[in-house]
Amino acid sequence: MTYRAIQWTNGVLRLLDQRLLPHTVAYIDYVDYREVAEAIKVMVVRGAPAIGITAAYGMALAAQQSHSSSAEGLRADLGTAAAVLRQARPTAVNLFWALERVLARVANPDWVTADAVRAEVLAEAHAIYELEKQSNFKIGQNALPLVPQGVPDAPTRILHHCNTGPLATGEYGTALRVITAAHEAGKYVHAYVDETRPRLQGARLTAWELQQMGVPHTVIVDGAAAHVMRTVGIALCVVGCDRVAANGDTANKIGTYMLALAARAHGIPFYVVGPTSTIDMAVAGGDDIQIEARPAREVTHIRECQITPDGVQVANPAFDITPARYITAIITEKGVVYPPFTENLARL
Repeated sequence: MTYRAIQWTNGVLRLLDQRLLPHTVAYIDYVDYREVAEAIKVMVVRGAPAIGITAAYGMALAAQQSHSSSAEGLRADLGTAAAVLRQARPTAVNLFWALERVLARVANPDWVTADAVRAEVLAEAHAIYELEKQSNFKIGQNALPLVPQGVPDAPTRILHHCNTGPLATGEYGTALRVITAAHEAGKYVHAYVDETRPRLQGARLTAWELQQMGVPHTVIVDGAAAHVMRTVGIALCVVGCDRVAANGDTANKIGTYMLALAARAHGIPFYVVGPTSTIDMAVAGGDDIQIEARPAREVTHIRECQITPDGVQVANPAFDITPARYITAIITEKGVVYPPFTENLARL
């Protein structure tokens, strides 16, 4: 890749502003954890793993910002920062997972000075980034046997929803890594990319990434997915995940549930793809996952252009829940998990 969506350099967190893609590639520098929380909220950065990485670096900024000269005082300041960052977005479990990892590391009583605690916060943020990077790579390797070879005149057609590439994860990607790993392995694949209303992550971001990587792809409107399954032929569907419950129910970008139903109707394998950091064994099922409601303007406007009448009532859930019964398997860095998910996720 020619870019890195998340960068840490000399005490500054630099984020690629995903709101401006694909036409403008611009970075924003952050030195304040409160501004990082706002960046997550307004989707300068998005994608569950990338949100977790960013939150961890937000904690590193909080450690830098703190004027406390004692380890205990700094731990208290970090607790305050974590509370602010937790409020940024409610659905993606990686946000909370990353914050808890940082807090657990600095709770170690061996770190008796504020400088020692600061060093450990940054070390944990780097470790989380590296863990997600390696997990993404392994996900691609584990998925390869599930992707048919294809031939130049008849490539394996894969349907993808939302954006799950390096922009959303920090390095290789999750569900999109299934496609790019197959491409790199010499398998002939063609991605069909849902536009992903209302923020158009598929049309704006996934297509941009696939274009840079030279992977053949076609953008379709969300409502065309079932038609493409019936008329073009799709070998498998791959989607990401913002939170996977203990029973396999999965929260992902709005439109995922609809895609799963269409895939089941056409007998197409439907794979949820993500690192184990996205599996939340503390949540029994999908009904217990909080679904984020986002501003009406995301639906009523495209960029600055209003597309609805004034005063319309809008519902804008950012995610939906796909019941486990519609999921063929969950692809992780530790292997491919098949039903029964309640048993096999626990075993994983």
